[in-house]
Amino acid sequence: MRLQTRLILLIATLLFFVIVALSFSFERILVNTLEKNIGSSALKLAKAVAEIDVIQKAFEEEDPSSIIQPVVEEIRLEIDAEYIVIGNREGIRYAHPLPDRLGKKMVGGDNGPVLKGESIISKAIGSMGPAIRGKTPIYNDKDEIVGIVSVGFLMEDIEATSRSYRHRVILLAGVALIIGCGGAILISSSVKKSIHGLEPKEIGLLYQEKQAILETIHEGIIAINRKGIITLANHTAMKLLDPAERETITGRHIQDVVLDSKLMEVIQTGEAQKDQEMVIHKSKVVVNRLPIYDTDHKIVGAVSSFRNKSELLRLTEELTQVKRYAEALRAQSHEYSNKLYTIYGLIQLESYQEAMDLITHETDVHQNLIQFLLQEIPDPIIAGILIGKFNRGSELRVQLEIDRDSSFKDIPHHISPNQLVTIIGNLIDNGMEAALDSSSDMKWVKIWLWDKGDELKIEVSDSGNGILEASLDRLLEVGYSTKGKSHHRGFGLSNVDVVVQQLNGTIDYHNAPGRGAVFTVTIPKKFP
Repeated sequence: MRLQTRLILLIATLLFFVIVALSFSFERILVNTLEKNIGSSALKLAKAVAEIDVIQKAFEEEDPSSIIQPVVEEIRLEIDAEYIVIGNREGIRYAHPLPDRLGKKMVGGDNGPVLKGESIISKAIGSMGPAIRGKTPIYNDKDEIVGIVSVGFLMEDIEATSRSYRHRVILLAGVALIIGCGGAILISSSVKKSIHGLEPKEIGLLYQEKQAILETIHEGIIAINRKGIITLANHTAMKLLDPAERETITGRHIQDVVLDSKLMEVIQTGEAQKDQEMVIHKSKVVVNRLPIYDTDHKIVGAVSSFRNKSELLRLTEELTQVKRYAEALRAQSHEYSNKLYTIYGLIQLESYQEAMDLITHETDVHQNLIQFLLQEIPDPIIAGILIGKFNRGSELRVQLEIDRDSSFKDIPHHISPNQLVTIIGNLIDNGMEAALDSSSDMKWVKIWLWDKGDELKIEVSDSGNGILEASLDRLLEVGYSTKGKSHHRGFGLSNVDVVVQQLNGTIDYHNAPGRGAVFTVTIPKKFP
């Protein structure tokens, strides 16, 4: 059964039982009130009749009935009572609406309290049927009880009165039920519209899917309402914001969790903020903020996604390494193609000796380099980037020299080879660019690696023009380049600086006398 149908049935059923219960209660209250009022009226009339002087003195006559009956009947017809009965202490009737019952004994069995001087209201079955009766004693001049007055109204008359009210109540209840059913239809339609026509099961599945999606993505997600109260935060967000408070973050104000959050600014301006950097608990994150709109295009909140910048840098480094390996392979392929064409030409010219000398020279150079790397730099990732840069240098006509005193064997486990490749690769690329920009005929880049003692050292120098004085303070800034603004420049040295900071190392640079720049990276072996 669809949600809309269930809502209509539920509300209509609830209204039906409520209206029936109220109608029944109203009827009972009405009947009880009628009985109470009629009983009170009957008792008041009985007391008024008992105070009539003629009636009191008639009890001293030989035939009281002849005096009392006409007086009482006139009163009964005037007040529209069902009956007024007067009897003596023995219950013998002196007045009754039906003359044939005069002189007979009163029925109902409720005269006892009256003969003791009490005035009562009772329900009893008299000679004319069930009735509500008001009874009071009649006193003579000596203040003695000489008789009883009973004024009664039949229950069937009360029932007829309540029946007329009951019909009105039923009519009103029916109208209320019809109006309630109409309201139920309107409410169910509004609910259906507000939940976009979805059924509860579909909403439950969407909620579970949303939770699964939020917990599987690596970005932190936080959503707030217009008041700034956090309504949603996934596990990644709670872990980045404050792991100790992860269970209480939802329901708190965003300013209590992130002091310098700009989500409230997004709600106020309605403008999205993309790729902005901020610091959360000593971690640099990249943040995107967007306003949340309802169906009427009104801002009802804002959502923020953020990710640790170090993770983005790590992904960037991995992509950079793939690109470097591809460039190295391309350079190596290009270089070997040139050598093969040269050898092919020498053979065609029948210059066999020159061809053999070229083959021997190239073999010796590569074999010596590979043998040195295998012995002093056994890590295949670091050795691979050096060979790739060596071939790239040959292609660019920049001589890459690896100091033969280098040693890079003792690398601690907590230092990733990929981190070292980022440092070495970017420094060599920077040195090659500097060498190519120089006017010197000899273009070279030298690298020295050292692992003795408690530190790792990486030193790269070049034959370039050196570092300009104006660039010394900004050289490690993200996006800054001495070659002008570009989307593809200004990231190499800044990436080196980030990795060095992650490893608690230092980077120093200066201009060497008579030649280009020298960059020295020092990394402690012990993890702090």
